[in-house]
Amino acid sequence: MRWEPVIGLEVHIQLLTQSKIFSGESTRYGAEPNMQACAVDIALPGVLPVMNKEAVRMAVKFGLAVGAQINHRSVFARKNYFYPDLPKGYQISQYELPIVSRGHIDIEYDGAIKTIGITRAHLEEDAGKSLHEDFHGLTGIDLNRAGTPLLEIVSEPDMRSAQEAVSYLKKLHALVRYLQICDGNMQEGSFRCDANVSVRPRGQTELGTRSELKNINSFRFVEKAIKFEIERQIDVLEGGGTVVQETRLYDPGKDETRSMRSKEEAHDYRYFPDPDLPPLEFDESFVKAVKQTLPELPDAKRDRFMSQYGLNAYDAGVLTTAREMADYYEEVVSASGADPKLVANWVTGELSGYLNKDNREIADSAVSSTALAGMIKRIADSTISGKIAKEVLDAMWNGEGDADAVIEKRGLKQITDMSAIEKVVDEVLAANPVQVEQHASGEQKVFGYFVGQVMKATSGKANPKQVNEILEKKLRS
Repeated sequence: MRWEPVIGLEVHIQLLTQSKIFSGESTRYGAEPNMQACAVDIALPGVLPVMNKEAVRMAVKFGLAVGAQINHRSVFARKNYFYPDLPKGYQISQYELPIVSRGHIDIEYDGAIKTIGITRAHLEEDAGKSLHEDFHGLTGIDLNRAGTPLLEIVSEPDMRSAQEAVSYLKKLHALVRYLQICDGNMQEGSFRCDANVSVRPRGQTELGTRSELKNINSFRFVEKAIKFEIERQIDVLEGGGTVVQETRLYDPGKDETRSMRSKEEAHDYRYFPDPDLPPLEFDESFVKAVKQTLPELPDAKRDRFMSQYGLNAYDAGVLTTAREMADYYEEVVSASGADPKLVANWVTGELSGYLNKDNREIADSAVSSTALAGMIKRIADSTISGKIAKEVLDAMWNGEGDADAVIEKRGLKQITDMSAIEKVVDEVLAANPVQVEQHASGEQKVFGYFVGQVMKATSGKANPKQVNEILEKKLRS
């Protein structure tokens, strides 16, 4: 507890535009190398960049969602460095005057709400990609990604643990997907995170020397990388050494960070205003038009789910983590007319289990919201029990049709005839005199044994509520 970590995150999100930020070339993922790189992207002499208005709209949309200042005038700059996948020898970015500044995101961590400041969010172009595999000592360059529009979101150094950093990152990830400005695909590189990590003696206000951990592509690796780096820096300081300001790479195979290069400062990049791009300017009417497109945001939706549907904070939080999940849930509630809590249990429980097993997003669910609503209707009207419903859902997931078709085909309709259930109960009690005596002498837990035997005898088709009622009546007499 002697040391306090200080963490800030820089997150690059790839904007969901159809074309690149300064050219009309496609941003589609997965094309053959260098097939989506036009003259502007590869910096042929004499070409000029032209700003993509949709990228501007998306940046403003993000700024509004985080309560930030939207700068009606911002400037593009050239960030100069030399690397094989940067054909111009500079990256067009924003430096002194970004499009978005001074926002915030609230996270929930350890039972409390904490506000994480957002210093800025600025537009820039992506670089190409260096390929080191399968070239036998050589490096291949794919420029398809060059010029892809990015929004870099820079937080204040407000986080004090790896877990807080992950909470912030997940909240940001959910937000940009809600806004439909980024698909959030970390494996494809459309949501990338750099972490700035330092430690200082607890109680000290001056920041320690930081290391920047580059391009971490999963929530789990972000947490592991930051934890390792905190421990590494503490070991260095307690050993009498000095932490060096540098850029480091996280190696998930070895679960360690290692040095890549000394950390560059702004002056190393020789920023200056891009002479080919005029200042980016728009008026308040543009901002108002963007504001009208804002969806219901995750926190507001969670609060509404709690008040409208009577859900607890946990269920509401899970259901509103992704916009698609929330929409699916509301569609099932509307179509089934069932108890919202019952629907929440099925969506967050059994259905989510199938999605995780098959590694699917809910938009690709093998059971549509309409189909799940049909099954839940049959639970609500006592056609099937909750236990039988699990069998029905499994059959539906595997393509056997809707709930009614599965119930009919497999003969799963619940037994609700009181006389039929009473007959089975009588048979179970007659076959288990010892357990009847145990119950009579006060051993209440044996009641569950009787319920189980009745359900077994009816292949799980007896209405559990009726079974309980009949058993209670019989055992009292």
